Amino acid sequence: MEPTAPHPLGELTFRDATAADAQAVVDLVESAYRGDSSRTGWTTEAHLLDGQRTDVQAVLDVVEAPGSRLLAIEQDGRLTACCQLEHRGEAAYFGMFAVRPGAQGGGLGRRIIATAERMACESWCVREMQMTVLTAREDLIAWYERRGYRRTGKLLPFPYDDERFGIPRRADLEFELLVKPLV
Repeated sequence: MEPTAPHPLGELTFRDATAADAQAVVDLVESAYRGDSSRTGWTTEAHLLDGQRTDVQAVLDVVEAPGSRLLAIEQDGRLTACCQLEHRGEAAYFGMFAVRPGAQGGGLGRRIIATAERMACESWCVREMQMTVLTAREDLIAWYERRGYRRTGKLLPFPYDDERFGIPRRADLEFELLVKPLV
């Protein structure tokens, strides 16, 4: 478990999620990205996608995969955020990032991503963090750019034929690879 860090909203504790956390992680991710509850935060994708963002099996796959960590971030004993780190050679992949909508907008996300970057460097000696973001989420891409990530122009198709990732409301969805040097 990572030591707690002071935060105006309460102490943060970073720990590796376990299989027992899977449903709570699903609930957190869904609250941040899908449905009406997500509209209270700024990370919502409800205008782009219906259906689910993840499910218990996808969370378990991350928890159990070699070279992968799913960080559960707790605030005052409550799951408030999560993120995935996956070792990919000289890079780490950052994904499944969610902050509870009521906790968004106060600097918590900045602290979490900075801690995740540091943890990836310490755990795997990686030189770069990578992530994929829907290109339609210009506001989110701009947020990551302010954190030092850059757009690569490398586009990946959205899995339109797989409802495990949501039901698209638009026909132009795709992901872009963003990268940040860590050393």
